[in-house]
Amino acid sequence: MRPDITKKIERIRYYLTLLQTYKKECEERFEKDPMFEGAVLHYLYLVADGCISLAEMTLKHKGLGPAQSYYEAIDMLGDYGILPRDFAYRFAKIASFRNFLAHDYEAIEAKLICEALMKRLEEVHTFLGFIEKA
Repeated sequence: MRPDITKKIERIRYYLTLLQTYKKECEERFEKDPMFEGAVLHYLYLVADGCISLAEMTLKHKGLGPAQSYYEAIDMLGDYGILPRDFAYRFAKIASFRNFLAHDYEAIEAKLICEALMKRLEEVHTFLGFIEKA
């Protein structure tokens, strides 16, 4: 595996480790502590953006051509068998989540973010595992 891909995976895993520590008290602290809210949102953004970058890097490394959108970058990994097709379709929604975090941060609800944090981090680990096997 290329060193830049390995480094990107390591960074995403680091962010996931940080986010894992926020899971227990997420909803309670998110609404009361703006520094906590900012940290959660920042690391979620870095994870989502990192996954998209990793998808684009993998496509380039495999000579599969550039994607036309963030969503398509992950979807193409399913088309080419790097990710299982059904997983790629579900996981590609991380692109919308990344855009939401980047552009609609004023509309964020603690419950939605914390539920995403609680339930979706494992999908990122799964994604990273597929990329490492590619």
